[in-house]
Amino acid sequence: MNLHKLIAKTLSKEGELRASALARTAGVSRTYVKRILQKLCEDGQLVLIGKANQARYVSPEVRHVLAARRSLTTARRVLINRGLDEDKVLSEIKRSAGIFIGLPANITKILDYAFTEMLNNAIEHSKSKKITVLFSRQPQAVKFEVVDRGVGIFNNIRTQRKLKTTMEAIQDLLKGKQTTAPRRHTGEGIFFTSKVADVLAIQSSGKKLIFDNLIGDVFIRDIRPTKGTKVIFTIGFKSKRSLRQVFKDYSGEAYGFSKTKVAVRLYELGSEYISRSQARRVMAGLEKFKHITLDFKGVTIVGQGFADEVFRVWQNKHPNIDITFQNTNENVGFMIKWAHRSLVWVGY
Repeated sequence: MNLHKLIAKTLSKEGELRASALARTAGVSRTYVKRILQKLCEDGQLVLIGKANQARYVSPEVRHVLAARRSLTTARRVLINRGLDEDKVLSEIKRSAGIFIGLPANITKILDYAFTEMLNNAIEHSKSKKITVLFSRQPQAVKFEVVDRGVGIFNNIRTQRKLKTTMEAIQDLLKGKQTTAPRRHTGEGIFFTSKVADVLAIQSSGKKLIFDNLIGDVFIRDIRPTKGTKVIFTIGFKSKRSLRQVFKDYSGEAYGFSKTKVAVRLYELGSEYISRSQARRVMAGLEKFKHITLDFKGVTIVGQGFADEVFRVWQNKHPNIDITFQNTNENVGFMIKWAHRSLVWVGY
């Protein structure tokens, strides 16, 4: 059978074409078939949907294109980290797969922001030759991953900011406004991405940092060490979060990034007792903010030295910065009040 007639017959019967199947049926090479299909695409008679083993050709009618795209719920790309533009990568994935079709506007905006921020971090900071990205649409959520084999985010922070341990690098990252390239970045990307996700996980240097906004907590776990960094972002279709609200929650009157929240328990070193030196680590770099909330969830005891260092010594050095605190038990609340009675009380 003439190849063009076979293409027309298959398209009419199955609604789509695959180069490998056509080549087998026609008894010709796949390269020859792909050349013919490419020419038909250039002439506007076919549209290519998907890549690699997901590639299929459909008629240019909108209903056929949308149907084909809807069936593609995953997209994987291995990117050469040279001259990459994160927005162009995202646009190509949107064109070739159905992951974003029918998503609520707030979810689409969140995914646009989070993905481009995380991919940009890998492009500019990882020093990895290749970056792998994976998008998948699940029954109730969308998930993406950005994986590189570079220097590793926690190792990079530790080296650039001259910190001693991976834990100190993670603590530094959690505050926001911390960046290893201040001329090009504000340090906001990971901070805001961690606030809009249902769950955001960052794996590097044998540690997995997990922001779980479904239960309102942050975890750090030990994992098998691997080279580079892996970021995993998940958000459900029914999430009511919005970029606008998150930006507003952490911005001041001039809409600058001026507020942060620090989980104090992540600075404990194997003890419930929090010391003066630990207090200095908690507050390091926070002078960049105008409003700071210290979250004492999970902290049962703080020492007099910690309370004094934060609520008298540090506060006296930065009198124009507001410090509030929350989730304190009776003992912690008493120690804080004792150190500085004029603080704003946010909650027990």
